[in-house]
Amino acid sequence: MPVKRRLALIAFGGNALLPENQRGIQGEQMKNAEKAAQLMVHIVRKGFELIIVHGNGPQVGNLLIQMEEAVTKIPPYTLDICDAMTEGSMGFMLERAVTNELRRHSIDKDIITLVTQVLVDRNDPAFEKPTKPVGPFYTKFRAQQLTREKKWTMVEDAGRGYRKIVPSPKPIDIVPKWIIRDLVQAGRIVVAAGGGGIPVIINNRGLYEGVEAVIDKDYASSLIAREVGVDLFIILTGINRVCLEFGKPGQREMPVLTIAEAQKYLDEGQFPPGSMGPKIRAAIEYIRAGGKEVLITSAAHLKAALIDRSGTRIIP
Repeated sequence: MPVKRRLALIAFGGNALLPENQRGIQGEQMKNAEKAAQLMVHIVRKGFELIIVHGNGPQVGNLLIQMEEAVTKIPPYTLDICDAMTEGSMGFMLERAVTNELRRHSIDKDIITLVTQVLVDRNDPAFEKPTKPVGPFYTKFRAQQLTREKKWTMVEDAGRGYRKIVPSPKPIDIVPKWIIRDLVQAGRIVVAAGGGGIPVIINNRGLYEGVEAVIDKDYASSLIAREVGVDLFIILTGINRVCLEFGKPGQREMPVLTIAEAQKYLDEGQFPPGSMGPKIRAAIEYIRAGGKEVLITSAAHLKAALIDRSGTRIIP
């Protein structure tokens, strides 16, 4: 009989490779990828086959700024193509860093990046109410021009200028999900759905078509975790443990949450939509679909969390 492999999926933000306090130059991002690779390989050394999902917000933002600066010379790409471009570039940085870290530990293992299309419903209510700001700040004149020419939705941002906002629909299917499953079951490390994946719809002709939108990487990660059937879903964030009354005098850490407790606290407003909310929702969706365990913690505490000394575990 074939050996049953233990599967893990880890999701982390694009700011892991491009923090706000750095300039974002290539050398900095490669060093950050090397730090991330140490954590990835630690999970492999714990006996897991691994799927990696990363964010790409800062990277796509920089790419959009570059294109705006060159707009009189080179036609800009749409957001779905920018997602694909950053999936490839960030995937390469992670691939090289993880491969080298595997070699340091004499582990014979391959890693591959999949530029991943993620299906969303073209009738998702999010398309009627865009909420996610992307790209550079524009002057009022330029914003009005882009609204007329490209039909973009533009909003004024606290006196800093105008920004494009796009919808954030929920993912409903991972287009290459069986390729992801087959690769990880064969012992390969897979980098997939970077930035939440490339949002696509099925158009009136029954064909895939890219759309200008942003998919939350935690929701996309949860969907892959459910479809592939991973044993451990890891979400890296900025805090070591999920907290109730976060930032208030009564703040308290939660080492373990059942999904019933997580849902209760979510309904009470303990986990805001702009921070911990999507992570808790993603965890609940994964567990309700038959998932075994979610681990939420920071990169600095991941090793301790894997041996139950830090982090928050969400369980059935």
